[in-house]
Amino acid sequence: MDNEYDLVAAAQEEQKQERRADSPLDEEPKHETVGEMIEHVYSEIQVHAVEDGGDRNGKHDGPASSSSSSSSSDDEDEEAKTETKVVVEVVEVVEVTTEIHVETVVAEISVNGEEHKDDHEEEQKANSRRSSTSSASSASAGDEAPVTLEETVEPKAEDLIRTLEMTTLDESSAAAADPTQPEISLFVKAGSDGESIGNCPFSQRLFMILWLKGVVFNVTTVDLKRKPADLHNLAPGTHPPFLTFNGEVKTDINKIEEFLEETLSPPEYPKLAARQRESNMAGNDIFAKFSAFIKNTKQEANAVLEKGLTKALQKLDDYLTSPLPEEIDADSMEEEKASSRLFLDGNELTLADCNLLPKLHIVKVVAKKYRNYDIPSEMSGVWRYLKNAYTRDEFTNTCAAEAEVESAYKDVARRLAK
Repeated sequence: MDNEYDLVAAAQEEQKQERRADSPLDEEPKHETVGEMIEHVYSEIQVHAVEDGGDRNGKHDGPASSSSSSSSSDDEDEEAKTETKVVVEVVEVVEVTTEIHVETVVAEISVNGEEHKDDHEEEQKANSRRSSTSSASSASAGDEAPVTLEETVEPKAEDLIRTLEMTTLDESSAAAADPTQPEISLFVKAGSDGESIGNCPFSQRLFMILWLKGVVFNVTTVDLKRKPADLHNLAPGTHPPFLTFNGEVKTDINKIEEFLEETLSPPEYPKLAARQRESNMAGNDIFAKFSAFIKNTKQEANAVLEKGLTKALQKLDDYLTSPLPEEIDADSMEEEKASSRLFLDGNELTLADCNLLPKLHIVKVVAKKYRNYDIPSEMSGVWRYLKNAYTRDEFTNTCAAEAEVESAYKDVARRLAK
C-alpha cells in the first residue's frame, strides 16, 4: 500500500515539474471558480492513478481490461479511494476559504455601517473601500460567491442606518406651543374614587362649553374630601367647578359662560349662543321639580310631586316637537309637521343644551333608581333629544357614569314613610 501512495506522489511531482518546464513564469494554473479548481484536481489525480495502474492509453472511462490481474484491480480500487479522499479534502479547504472571506465581508460592512452618516462624501469613500476589498478578496479566493453575499448584506446595513435616522427625534423640531392660545384650566368635582369625573351638572356644563369651543384646556378633578392646599389657596372657599384663564381665577358659573362666549368668539371659535330665546328657557323648571320629588319623604305628597315633574317634562316635549321658525315653510299649504331637529335650538349643540342636558340625564337615572319613575314613553321629543345627546362625545365624555350619579344621590333620595 505504501508503494502505491509513493507512486501517486511521484507521478504528481513529475507532473508539476513538467508544468513548470512548460511555463516560463513558473505560476500555478488559475481557475475562475471553485468548481473549475475541483474539476482540475479531480482530473489530475485520476490521470495519474490510471498511469500508475499500467493503462497508459487514457481509457479511464471504460471498464478494466479482462487481462488485468487481481492485484491490478485492487490497486485501482485503492487509487479510487485515494482519488475520492483527495477530492473531499480539496473541497473542504475551498469551503473554509469561502467562509473566511464571508466573515471578512460581513465584518467590513458592519464597520462601514457604523461609520456611515448623512455625509455624501463619506458614503462614497465607504463604497469605494468595500468595492476594492471585494475585488481583492475575489481574486485571492477565486470565487464569485462573496460578491453576491456582499450585495445581499450591504443594503441591510444601510437600511438599518436609514431607519435609525428616520426614528431619531430632534427636540428642536418639536412644534412649539402657540402663544396666541389661552391657557385654560378647568377644575371639576371628582367622583367617589377621588379621580374620575363626579356627578355635578355645573361641572359638566363648563366642560361641554370648552369642548364645543375647540380650545385646548386642562381638566383637574378635585376630591372634596381631600382638597389640596394649593387649590384651597387658588380659590379659597370655592367648590368646583371653577377655572383659570391665563392665570386669572373665575368662579361664577354664569359669568364664566358669558366670558367664554365673548372671549372665544368667531372666526377662530364657534358661536354657541342659541338663536331662539325660547331655547334658553326650555326645561328650566325640570330640575327644581325633580329635587322636590326625590327628597320627599311623605307618601301623600309623592303623587302631587310626581305629577309636577311630569308636567315640566311635558312642556319640554312640546317645545322639542314644535317646529322652529326656520323649519316652517310659509308658502306650503300642507299641515304643519312636528319638528325633527336634534337639539333645543336646531341640529347643533348650544349653550342652552350645555345647561339642560346634564340635569335631564340626572333626572332620568336617579328617578328610575330611587322612585322607579320613567320619563313617559309618549314624550317622543324628550327621548329623541336624549338619544341624540348620547351620540355626541361632547356629552358622553364629560358625563359621570350612571353608577356615580346613583351613588351621589344615595343620601339625598329619601325613603317614603309608610
